Amino acid sequence: MKLSPDNNDAPDERSSHPLAGGPPAPAVEHTPGTKRLSPPWRSLPADLGARLAPAADRVTQQIIDVVPDQIPAYAITRTDRFNEVLYLGVHGALEQLLSLPGTDSPALDEHSRELVAALGAGEYRQGRSMDALLAAYRTGARITFRGLSEACAEQGMEMSVVVDLGESILAYIDELSAVSVQAYAFEQTSRAGALELRRADLVGALLAGTTQPAELRRLAAAADWRLPDRIAVVVMPLELASTVRTRLGTAGLVVERESEATAVVAAPEVAGLRSRVAEVFAGSSAVIGPPARWDRVPLSHRVARLVAAQRAAGQEPDDGGAPVFAADHLGRVVLGAEPEVMAELASRRLAPLDELTEAKRLVLEQTLLSWLVHWGQRVPVAEELGIHPQTVGYRLARLRELFGEQLDDPEARFELEMVLRTRWQ
Repeated sequence: MKLSPDNNDAPDERSSHPLAGGPPAPAVEHTPGTKRLSPPWRSLPADLGARLAPAADRVTQQIIDVVPDQIPAYAITRTDRFNEVLYLGVHGALEQLLSLPGTDSPALDEHSRELVAALGAGEYRQGRSMDALLAAYRTGARITFRGLSEACAEQGMEMSVVVDLGESILAYIDELSAVSVQAYAFEQTSRAGALELRRADLVGALLAGTTQPAELRRLAAAADWRLPDRIAVVVMPLELASTVRTRLGTAGLVVERESEATAVVAAPEVAGLRSRVAEVFAGSSAVIGPPARWDRVPLSHRVARLVAAQRAAGQEPDDGGAPVFAADHLGRVVLGAEPEVMAELASRRLAPLDELTEAKRLVLEQTLLSWLVHWGQRVPVAEELGIHPQTVGYRLARLRELFGEQLDDPEARFELEMVLRTRWQ
């Protein structure tokens, strides 16, 4: 007896609309390009799965033997554990396929959908594209169709069953592929979003200038970025962040910060490297801050922002969006700033010293400048000023009383150093 649908027992779908009169509407034959009202396996015999089950083990083994050999991405990872996982996955997929004939069930139930999604997500975590998995699905589909159609022929089934089986396999593989691709994309987006957050944390820590080196290294490892010995901070218009991020690739980090975009890159000190950095930022109106150690990154940032502000105000020419290296303009930009502006900044930042005598004020100004230059290291300050380190400690305690939290604020420290340099250098 041949396994094929019994047309006499099939439900009649030619009923008329309940609000319409007249005879039932004629049956509509399925033609290519028309939408099916039910999945292709609905027309298969309900007992087809049971009849083909003995062939499932043979087909499974064929897939396991062929797929790793034909797809290089899997050939290099072939181990006993890989074969075990592959067997479970293929055998489970075939069991799900053979449970569908004669039903209106979706291609994947909840459990199998989770497994297929895990395959897609796993491909991203393994660093592979989806090409390998999709190729494995296609290869598996061909082997499955060949093996099951041979089983159909051995049991004398009609050609219509084989045709519907082939269409069912294709539809089933399409669903597997779609679920895996969606899971791959979701994993990629989730991990990319998490990575961008970690990179933003690293950039924020560098710009703050108060993070310990060990913590910076931890943040850099989490952000998958190697910290160079010296760093330059780049500021640019916000709308160009995406373009520059693409150009930089792994050579730098770009984050959006309020009204501007900020990048950190390896300090462009070598002529060849500098020209490549200029090429990356071409047309972006970027300002590249002076090279700095990790603990001096806030200074690079502040100088770059100052140059950018002067450029926006027309004090520096904007050469068609060409990037500017702030290190080439330090004398004019920092020390040669508008006298009135610098005087106003000095008056505001040095106000805590106003009540002191001129002699005491000068001593504390020199001490504060040396402390800022040497980032709080007392011995270099003492050597520069020719005093005992204990004397440095007394003066710093007094400065703490006068300036308070300003000495812990990167922006305040930068402005203090700038105005003190204009007075003492």
